[in-house]
Amino acid sequence: MDLLSLADVQAARELLTGIATRTPLIESRPLSEITGVPTWLKCENQQRAGSYKVRGAYTRIARLSDAERKRGVVAASAGNHAQGVALAAGLLGARATVFMPEGAPLPKVTATRGYGAAIEYAGTSVDDALDAAHQFAAETGAVLIHPFDHPDVIAGQGTVGLEILEQLPEAATIVTATGGGGLISGLAVAAKALRPDIRIVGVQASGAAAFPPSLAAGAPVKLERGVTIADGIAVLRPGDLTFAHVSKLVDEIVTVTDEDLSAALLVLLERHKMVVEPAGGAAVAALLTGACVATPGGPVVAILSGGNIDPMLLMRVIEHGLASAGRFLRLAVHCDDRPGALARLLGEIADQRANVVDIAHSRQSPRLSFGEAEVALSVETRGPDHSAALISALRGSGYRVDPLSY
Repeated sequence: MDLLSLADVQAARELLTGIATRTPLIESRPLSEITGVPTWLKCENQQRAGSYKVRGAYTRIARLSDAERKRGVVAASAGNHAQGVALAAGLLGARATVFMPEGAPLPKVTATRGYGAAIEYAGTSVDDALDAAHQFAAETGAVLIHPFDHPDVIAGQGTVGLEILEQLPEAATIVTATGGGGLISGLAVAAKALRPDIRIVGVQASGAAAFPPSLAAGAPVKLERGVTIADGIAVLRPGDLTFAHVSKLVDEIVTVTDEDLSAALLVLLERHKMVVEPAGGAAVAALLTGACVATPGGPVVAILSGGNIDPMLLMRVIEHGLASAGRFLRLAVHCDDRPGALARLLGEIADQRANVVDIAHSRQSPRLSFGEAEVALSVETRGPDHSAALISALRGSGYRVDPLSY
């Protein structure tokens, strides 16, 4: 299978002039301290429609004939490709229909509809939606705009790599989230052509990581299921074309857990004031955990691939990230069921300078003895040492304390 060339990516950039935003590349002091090398963030979360996807979608639709565009386009996506296709189709005067899995994030659905696309729901995964989009294309004549497995899409996504090496020519490692493989394929084409020595690393969510078994098998392998908060990279099977690029041009594929992703989003929010979605923080998660080790001495670039996160999910992710960092506790505390007992418990917590976020008081649990009450608490602390000190102090005062999971 023929791979794309640098000329293909450069031609896509010409098409995207005035369409795609040249996104910032900013240095991250906190990440630089952790990795031991200068670490930079490529902010595709600030791209039009909130992710890099418009680059590939516009390139693909712009290269259709007038007759093809009149037939309309169809796509399948959990949200970012949907928005990219909807925006690009609107700019180019094509009617767009997008199939999304049930449960796709509401803000992504709303934004896609806001760009003018018609929304249809199909199945519970991007792969299910893609099957429905293929059927729709066959029945209606609409042109399928594949989320990753097409030369024009790969070429458009590859323009991210051109920008990075123009902004930071000495970059030694580029790390990016990887789902079906469109971004990392285009990125690798451009970067390896300009800098053969550069290292390209892809990051997948461990609950939906199709590339490791595919690379081991020597061909694309479809996972039976994928479970992750990173809906943007929850793809069950790599594309044939993207697999060919990844297997020949990408140096390493690593995985991170949902807990790692939550912690990365918290770091980006707190230390960089950056709002990203779980998939968008995958590269940072890999650097924070050491799943990806930067090339010694050379700068590393982590691509923030998207920023389209449901505010409700963001709230849960922040809470989960705080818990993973030891700064948010849920406790069940047994105390006497008599007047003043709850006030005394809260006083003990206040003495330890911890902050109660919410509280539930129960007398009916079968775990309780007669005359005993259970108090379920969510508490903010300053970190693992403070959390341990709080639990120790409560137990030292005679309370039975059971940490609760999330």
